[in-house]
Amino acid sequence: MSDETRTAIVTGGSRGIGRAIVEALLDGGWRVYLCSRSRESVETALGELAGRGPVAGRPVDVREQAEVDEFVGWVRQEAGRIDCLVNNAGLGHFGAIDGLTGEQWREVLRTNLDGAFYFIRAVAPAMKERGGGWIFNIASLASKNPFAGGAAYNASKFGMLGMSEAAMLDLRHDGIRVAAILPGSVDTAFHSRDERGWMLLPEDVAKTVTDLLAFPDRALPSRIELRPTQPPKH
Repeated sequence: MSDETRTAIVTGGSRGIGRAIVEALLDGGWRVYLCSRSRESVETALGELAGRGPVAGRPVDVREQAEVDEFVGWVRQEAGRIDCLVNNAGLGHFGAIDGLTGEQWREVLRTNLDGAFYFIRAVAPAMKERGGGWIFNIASLASKNPFAGGAAYNASKFGMLGMSEAAMLDLRHDGIRVAAILPGSVDTAFHSRDERGWMLLPEDVAKTVTDLLAFPDRALPSRIELRPTQPPKH
């Protein structure tokens, strides 16, 4: 049954940056639908988030357009609206370009780039119907800074940034604001934060999302670069 609670979709929302964004949105009074490729990850996250706010989720392989379309259709039926999409699902295979397999290359591009495209394509009609919305594409500083061993990851993130900025131009007159968020090193590993104290935290990226959601309608910050304040000196 639909109501007037603002509704967001967060891909890759069971852990890391996506999980922090889910929690920040729930704390802000949003209804959130999360997805992850792993059913176990989704169920674990929903159990840990129980009582925090209206949250639901399903496993989705973002590489498969039919699964994305089915998930977005379910959210529209359940909530009656989609106000925000956070394209966060992603992975990386790293190594010299002549050492990467075709399977590794395709998995990175299909997950990081195709998946974001499928979700934008699927949510746009719902947002147009309501007269607007926000789409956040969690890219990376690797979207503009290539590095050795990053051929597949760089290609996917360069592509995501280009797609994001083109989508912004395509959708802005429908009231849909599209922004790419480019974080630098984020501590999403299970290590002591004393060892990685210089890194950004997932909560920093989440705050960027919630801050942008509070921007006046006339303003469109379309590319946000987020860096650690004091990374190690080389």
